[in-house]
Amino acid sequence: MKSIFLSPEQVFDRPLPVFEKVGTAAPASDLALLTVPDDGFVYEAGGGMNYYLSGDACADRFGRRNPCTACALRPALLLEPGEEALLQHERKDGTVTTVDYGMYPTTILDRSLRDMAEKQLTERSLRDTGRHITVRGTQQPVYRLGAKQMIVLTLEQGGANGYLQLSDGTIVSEGDRVFLELRPVRWLYDAENRLLISCMALFGGWSREDGAAYLNGPFLSELAPEAEDELPEEGAFRFVKHDELSLIRAYVEADIPVFIHGLSGDGKSDRVRQIDPEALDIELVNETPETINGRAVYNEAKDEIVDIKPAWLVRLERLCRNGEPHILFFDELTNATKQTQSVIFKIVLERFVNNRWPLPESARIVAAGNDRSESSASHDLAEPLFGRFAHVYIHTTVENWMPWAVRTRINPYILEFLANNDLYLRTPYTGTEPHADPRRWEMASRALDASGNDFALLEPIVGRDTAEAFVKFFRAQQQLAALGHYTDEELRRFSVARKYQLAQQCLYLAAAREKEALELVRRLGPEYEAWFRYMTERKKSYGLPAHV
Repeated sequence: MKSIFLSPEQVFDRPLPVFEKVGTAAPASDLALLTVPDDGFVYEAGGGMNYYLSGDACADRFGRRNPCTACALRPALLLEPGEEALLQHERKDGTVTTVDYGMYPTTILDRSLRDMAEKQLTERSLRDTGRHITVRGTQQPVYRLGAKQMIVLTLEQGGANGYLQLSDGTIVSEGDRVFLELRPVRWLYDAENRLLISCMALFGGWSREDGAAYLNGPFLSELAPEAEDELPEEGAFRFVKHDELSLIRAYVEADIPVFIHGLSGDGKSDRVRQIDPEALDIELVNETPETINGRAVYNEAKDEIVDIKPAWLVRLERLCRNGEPHILFFDELTNATKQTQSVIFKIVLERFVNNRWPLPESARIVAAGNDRSESSASHDLAEPLFGRFAHVYIHTTVENWMPWAVRTRINPYILEFLANNDLYLRTPYTGTEPHADPRRWEMASRALDASGNDFALLEPIVGRDTAEAFVKFFRAQQQLAALGHYTDEELRRFSVARKYQLAQQCLYLAAAREKEALELVRRLGPEYEAWFRYMTERKKSYGLPAHV
């Protein structure tokens, strides 16, 4: 396997077939945003980034052939015969094939893990794997937190305003420490030319010459997946690819207590209900040690104290009376008081309530808690309690939410809006006005369905700014219900914003008038065509119906 720079001929003069399908612009990874010097523009997650080509050529952020002063590196790999076997998770979308190969620190760590990673790094208890990733010429240690691997960088230079917005909407300022998770690198695969092309501009901070030396040296070994030990015998152990739900299910079936971490609205309770629709849900924020342990009552007739079994335990015993496994779900455990957490610890540890009543043998324990950043009333779990659980961290994105949304028939206006405006899936909670999250979009869907799509009902659910963006998005489409006929001179006079608005309308109408829409987008320019193709493929990947 050999690392190369793409040539101007491959990108512009006689473009590779894959570029004709997806365009030549390269979205920026979070690592690229953190390491490419500011060139006077504010870089934003999801935007394109300049990248080196061979010789002295460059591609700019719009995928055009332009000289650039601040460039990232977009690796390309030439495969030797037999190396195709190293590629994983091949996906075909029309004539475009993508694969996974290698792990690299491309994306900021999930919000739910950052506090824990920061704490362990400060306490010097964050596990050092012994591996390194070279960033800007300096080797950075790779740490492990549970199943997550990461490096830690400090933002040295922000954008024009001294800050950057990363892929999940997080704003980081100069001097901030950022945890970047190692994730599988996605590549465009040109099988005919035995060529892999990174889907993103991966990283920067290198001159062209130093970058070439790194790509042909340490990069390949740092990128390569960790070698797996050879199986001692056929079928002795196995590795199964798990999503969050199957991972939770596996621990429940093994009778191992599970703790589900995530933000509000991420669907923690929903995942429990998918495994056990009859799960017994105890919201601990409303409970006290007495309601969990049961009450002591004085029996005047017998002149003695009698312990009364808690009502929840009676319900659980009824659920499990036939020996069927059912989940005892302790929700909002991080918002419970320390005293209540201590009671839960004894139940998890001993499977006895108040040292008197055993849990049914078929009862399975699952707990959940929201991220500390969401609640000033939340508490860290005590170490002994934390250590009694297997921990599953969930993070909802448009990509993994959309298939569920399509299956459950979420309102098509919401599907269309979020497919094109994914940053609105979750907006910051201020405590003073509504905000958006996956759960609240499901509420908005029910409101729109029940009202015949009355957009005025959105603001009290998802907030004013999000509701205004929603209305503007569809109002622009109504105003451009007909594509119209434009001369080349008229198109040249349009502002960038007006061109993107027209490209957006072409995207909306493409299902019914694909040829006409694509022709108009081509006339707008290559950057708009690249954006149009990217959004079209992205919507297809979500499994959206053709009319959405």
